[in-house]
Amino acid sequence: MKRLTIGITECSKYENYYRWVIAELPDMEVIKLDYKNPDVDDIARCHGVLLSGGEDVHPSMYNKAEYINYCYVDDVSLRRDEFEWKVMTVASTKNIPVLGVCRGLQFVNVFFGGTLIPDVITWGKFNHSKLPDGLDRHHQIKIDPTSYLFRLSNQLESSVNSNHHQSADKIGNGLVVAAVAEDGTVEAIEKKDPEQNGWIFLVQWHPERMFDQQSKMVTAVKQSFMDEAMRYALKA
Repeated sequence: MKRLTIGITECSKYENYYRWVIAELPDMEVIKLDYKNPDVDDIARCHGVLLSGGEDVHPSMYNKAEYINYCYVDDVSLRRDEFEWKVMTVASTKNIPVLGVCRGLQFVNVFFGGTLIPDVITWGKFNHSKLPDGLDRHHQIKIDPTSYLFRLSNQLESSVNSNHHQSADKIGNGLVVAAVAEDGTVEAIEKKDPEQNGWIFLVQWHPERMFDQQSKMVTAVKQSFMDEAMRYALKA
């Protein structure tokens, strides 16, 4: 079997993503795509890219600079945004499979021309951030029966964890919503016809740290990403 190379974007919880990915194939190569020490050449070596969670996406990235007051000002990094824009430019040009988690969903949506809700509570949604004790919140999601996510999971509803205060608003070009929370917050986005148009799958929850690692919202996301990365590797 060809050795996989997976790129994971740098964030404060990078090790969580690394351990989650490497557990699938311990002999794979994992490259840290680090905005603090950027190397664009590393991106093209990847058979799959995981855009991790973390900072708010700066609203200037989606032409809403006035939204900056709704962001956590000490948790915004234009330096990261600009590097991950390069990551997505290479990945989309070369059709490298992309999995986006939490901020990753938001950033990829922006990359394809979408916009964000900068603070879900201010916009009249439920609280989706962590609980007062620091643990993840959990809630139900509804899955579109015509979606790729449904084909992977065979589930119309599921429970996921939640720790975010921004969310997707206008959906980017070529993307479609696959799941929503009870308040309408976007919980999953996918590329239209991903098998034909380049595999991009985005989830607002954190599969890498869900308690139930056998949940379909973990296994379907992870396995499909690995399968697509291997398919890409075999073609490379």
